[in-house]
Amino acid sequence: MNTTWLKNFFICFSGIAVLVFLYIPLAVIILFSFNAETVNAFPIQKFSLHWYTVLFHDDELLQSVLASFIIAIISTIVALIIGIPAAYAMHKYSFKGKKLIDRIVLMPITLPGIVTGVAMLSFFPFLGVKISLTAVAFGHITFLCAIVVTQMLARFKRLDPFLEQAAYDLGATPTATFFKVILPNIKTAIIGCVLLCLVLSMDEIPVTFFLIAGNNTLPLEIYGMMRRGITPEVNAISTLIFIFSTAAILLSLRLTKEK
Repeated sequence: MNTTWLKNFFICFSGIAVLVFLYIPLAVIILFSFNAETVNAFPIQKFSLHWYTVLFHDDELLQSVLASFIIAIISTIVALIIGIPAAYAMHKYSFKGKKLIDRIVLMPITLPGIVTGVAMLSFFPFLGVKISLTAVAFGHITFLCAIVVTQMLARFKRLDPFLEQAAYDLGATPTATFFKVILPNIKTAIIGCVLLCLVLSMDEIPVTFFLIAGNNTLPLEIYGMMRRGITPEVNAISTLIFIFSTAAILLSLRLTKEK
């Protein structure tokens, strides 16, 4: 008896079931964000953009959005400045302990965020870094550097090795070759890294929770709002975050796959 169709059906059914389980709650949040009432309940009696208007008049929420954007932009820029040359060096040169460094680079990604946050909370005072948005930015830089290095290292491995040699044959210096030949050929991967880093920084909670004081970032502000009860305003900001994150990640995946 041919069971191939049964296996294919089971695989397709399992995949669809997982997608439904993951995305139905998001669809419900988006739907409730247009609810004109203060109570989230079916059936929705009236649809409205009222809560989006309330959202854009909430000074505390807008301040948290601004703080998150500033931290994300600064952390991403610093991570690119550190990560791209590091990935290029790891790709180009062979040295003792290279495999160990490859594993160490991945640690900020593989370690639970709560462990990283507690470690930084204990270590930063020795460096004279006070618990603040500055400390949060340093915390984000650590794991974003790991993201940039892994993404760019994968891109460097797909780069034509003869491009660099051709530049040298034409009289270019190593510095000129890097900026005029290498970087233009990996610009899509860099843009993809930027988008991915921005999304990850904007959504980061565990490390931020241990390093922040005073002003909140957007995820922590939403967490505080939810403790007072879920309102359509929370649904509205969650919908905007979902749209922004999805668009950025899809664009990042498309760009990083380009040769």
